[in-house]
Amino acid sequence: MAIRNHNFFLPLLGIALFLVTIVKGQENGSRTPLIDFIQELEHNFDVKFSYADNDLKNIWISVPKASTLDATLNDIEYQTQLQIQKLNDRYYAVTKTKTVNICAQVLDNFEQNTVSGATVEILGTAKATVTDENGNFYLTNVPRDAYVQIKFMGFKTLFVAVEALISRDSCATLLLAQFYQQLEEVVVYEFLTKGLIQQTDGSLQMNSEKFGILPGLIEPDVLQTVQALPGIKSVDETVSDINIRGGTNDQNLILWDGIKMYQSGHFFGLISAFNPYLTDQVTLIKNGTSAQYGGGVSGIIDMRTQDKIAEKYFGGAGLNLIGGDAYAQVPLNDKLAIQFSARRSLTDLIATPTYDRFFKRVFENSDVTQENNFYFYDFTGKLLYDFNEKHKLRFSFININNLLDFTERHMEDNRVTQSALDQTNLSFGGSLRSHWNEKLSTFLNAYYTQYNLDARNISSNSRQILFQNNQVQETALQLNTNYIINDQLQWLNGYAFSETGITNKTDVTQPPYQSNERDVIQKNALFSEMSYRSDTQKWFARGGLRCTLLENPNAFQKFLVEPRLSLSYSITRALKLQLLGEFKSQAINQVIDLEQDFLGIEKRRWLVSDEDVLPVTQSKHGSLGIHFDEENFYVGLEGFYKDVEGISTVTQGFQNQNQFNGEIGKYTVKGFEFLINAKTSSYSIWASYTYNNNDYSFPDIVPPNFPNNLDIRHTATLAGTYTLERFKFGIGLNYRSGKPYTEPDWTDPIDTTFYPYRINYKEPNSNRLPEYLRADASAVYQFELGRRMKASFGVSVLNLASRSNILDTFYQLDENDEIEKIENVSLGLTPNASLRLRF
Repeated sequence: MAIRNHNFFLPLLGIALFLVTIVKGQENGSRTPLIDFIQELEHNFDVKFSYADNDLKNIWISVPKASTLDATLNDIEYQTQLQIQKLNDRYYAVTKTKTVNICAQVLDNFEQNTVSGATVEILGTAKATVTDENGNFYLTNVPRDAYVQIKFMGFKTLFVAVEALISRDSCATLLLAQFYQQLEEVVVYEFLTKGLIQQTDGSLQMNSEKFGILPGLIEPDVLQTVQALPGIKSVDETVSDINIRGGTNDQNLILWDGIKMYQSGHFFGLISAFNPYLTDQVTLIKNGTSAQYGGGVSGIIDMRTQDKIAEKYFGGAGLNLIGGDAYAQVPLNDKLAIQFSARRSLTDLIATPTYDRFFKRVFENSDVTQENNFYFYDFTGKLLYDFNEKHKLRFSFININNLLDFTERHMEDNRVTQSALDQTNLSFGGSLRSHWNEKLSTFLNAYYTQYNLDARNISSNSRQILFQNNQVQETALQLNTNYIINDQLQWLNGYAFSETGITNKTDVTQPPYQSNERDVIQKNALFSEMSYRSDTQKWFARGGLRCTLLENPNAFQKFLVEPRLSLSYSITRALKLQLLGEFKSQAINQVIDLEQDFLGIEKRRWLVSDEDVLPVTQSKHGSLGIHFDEENFYVGLEGFYKDVEGISTVTQGFQNQNQFNGEIGKYTVKGFEFLINAKTSSYSIWASYTYNNNDYSFPDIVPPNFPNNLDIRHTATLAGTYTLERFKFGIGLNYRSGKPYTEPDWTDPIDTTFYPYRINYKEPNSNRLPEYLRADASAVYQFELGRRMKASFGVSVLNLASRSNILDTFYQLDENDEIEKIENVSLGLTPNASLRLRF
């Protein structure tokens, strides 16, 4: 039974706002000219300083908090990298050091997106480096009177005096201006909406802080946003069942701060479980994966929370028709900060129109009614500690909970039975990022995650009690080393270890049955990868190899070699060819318990591969694309081929004659994706189309080849957004062809030779559902409540036309052994509204 805790998050917003307010006084102290402060020291401590006015006149410092003269002078030396020499008890000499340490973050001056891979050179010396994935660089022993040159394709070269980059409080921020004249350079294109960027290596990055608006969304839900991209969809309208190029959701690797997540949704998948307002960067990879990633044969969604200690606190809070949330980062000093987020649904307290639509969608074919108790919550925390600019420690945790209590009263004897379905995920992780010198950096990451699913169902006659438990426990460690050979070459190497234990328990009272199974899979992997970028910026190449030893102590040992490739060539500044390829594998999959197994609600259980009933899944994926991006216009066309072997019918969600037998086979996807987008600073209009030909091959099924359960041949989107001063609008139309399903053989529908009776079906997936069509709209108004307080109010409507789209159809025998047709219908017209504060 779910633990009741209705009031746990009720004061959430008020407490969060209060916590942020009381730390306002901890903002960085005031800054003052160094010469003025030295004159104060001379007066307060009766000392004299000797210095050259020209050396100190443009230097400002944060006022030291030290109470003694020695500690104050040490603080000044640390801030300014000046040398202060004590001549005697009264006289001091202040001189400039010949060399200093510098750091900065490089951004573009248009949307201030991070610029990774930019070349940084100290003119007149041999010192050079490139910016990391966050746009940062750090150099030591740099001549104080030198200049820094920063170059990156598509941007004007920037020259900065070394003296301007000396700071203790934080690294400087440098803005690169876009440069459009040199045809041999290529600009990374930002498309569809602000904060959504295509990278040189073929991946896509989303920045939640800069995110614009998409039709139907009033908040930057990460797992909803990725579905706006070609080749990515959810056949059942959820975020917990995202299908990337025809793959099932368990074939996606979802990471949060480097931690593998086994639960990704609330409200049985209709809402993302990750707070978007502390999610700083999301990387989506469909193909051409870096060798540092293991698992996820279909795609990768890598989410990273805010990783930089802010100079001032920031945060926000919001309320919509499903729940409320709050988040904040609080810098305790210039080296230490904490950040948190929390969210709780209002579903067990108040019924809103949005909740009504969501509830109907999830429980439409179940025994659950709205008189029963259901709610969810999540909270996260992160500790950020900078030893210095070269070594940074991070510690993160996340807790996700979905809780359902189902009470049923029986009219004939007024008996009450109670069932429960609880989903929880608790994860902890830590990382240490180190820059040892201009050439070598390392990243150490470790985590522990635990996922738990508890289901308890009491039959209507109270004679049978069914208890099911699925628990995943995973411990992992990974070390990456990155070595910059020269301006063109980088070399990534690393080692990864993980151990995953999965327990499945079943306990039935009548007839008596108990099962308690636990399996463990261990993975040891070595990987190496070389990246090359030509001087002209025309060529980018990344090739790598990942070698993995899989071991299930009770079943098998397997060694896999997985090559990875990302190659792009810029024909002109605007026109680029891209070739991507990868071999990948995974040894953990989800078995789908169908709707008829528990209260009419679909459940999914994780299982470890044993190379017998459930083999290791392996994929081969290749794609070739051509992309044209010229200022505010983008056209992209990409063809792909994917072959995935080692799948089982129990992981694919069959609801016909193949759903229980566990046959082993594969699927093959061939198709292409097309996207055209025109945008300016005020509007963005786009159209996309995806063609998939997705077929199963199961040698033990007749016929052996037939359409995949996710074979959606045609998918198209037409959408646009418009910004008018403080208003943002979005409207879009989504279309896709029907999903395959299997009908009974109506000439001989029931097989009475078995007990209980069975349905005789036609050939698998020989029928198709009607086409899917949905129109969505959203609008957001932004305004200010003060100097630091900003607010927004948004409204959205999903399925404007209230069209009843059939998402799935299956058949079952009722208590009279008659065939019953079950249809899962999409969300109807679903409104939502939100009010958010940001400070």
